[in-house]
Amino acid sequence: MHPFDAPQPPKLALMLGYAGLVPFVTGALGIWVTPEGWRELVLAALLDYAAVILAFMGAIHWGLAMRAESTDEQAQMQLGLSVVPPLLGWLAISGGMPTSLALPLCLVAFGGLYAADLRAVKLGLAPQWYPRLRRPLTLVVCLSLLLAWASVLLR
Repeated sequence: MHPFDAPQPPKLALMLGYAGLVPFVTGALGIWVTPEGWRELVLAALLDYAAVILAFMGAIHWGLAMRAESTDEQAQMQLGLSVVPPLLGWLAISGGMPTSLALPLCLVAFGGLYAADLRAVKLGLAPQWYPRLRRPLTLVVCLSLLLAWASVLLR
C-alpha cells in the first residue's frame, strides 16, 4: 500500500501535530489563571501563534496544490485559496484589531482550513489519512480559541 493511501496518519505526524497544540491549550487556559496584568500578553502570544499556524497550514495547501497537474483547475483554486489563511492571521494580529474580533476571525479561519483539508483529500491532493490527523487537531484549536474568546467576552 502506498503511504498516500494509508488509513492512519504516520506516528511522527501525530506526535508533532499534538505537540503543536501545546501553545493553544496553555494559552487558552493561561488567560484564565494568569494574573490580570499578564493576560493581555498571554492573549497576544496565543493570537501570534494562531497566525503562525494559519500561515503554516496555508503553506501546506500551497504545497499540495503544486503537486497536481498545472492544468488542474481544482488544484489551481486550492493554490489560490492557500493564501487566505495567512492573510486572515495577519489581519488578526497586525492592525490593532480588537481581540474580541481577532479570536473569532482565527476561529473561522481554522474552520475554513478544515473544510479545505477535506476538499484536498477529495481531490486526491492530500493523503487519505489527513482528516484523521486534522480533525482532532482542529477541534482542540477551535475549543482553545473559543475558551480564549469567552475570557475576553466575560471579563
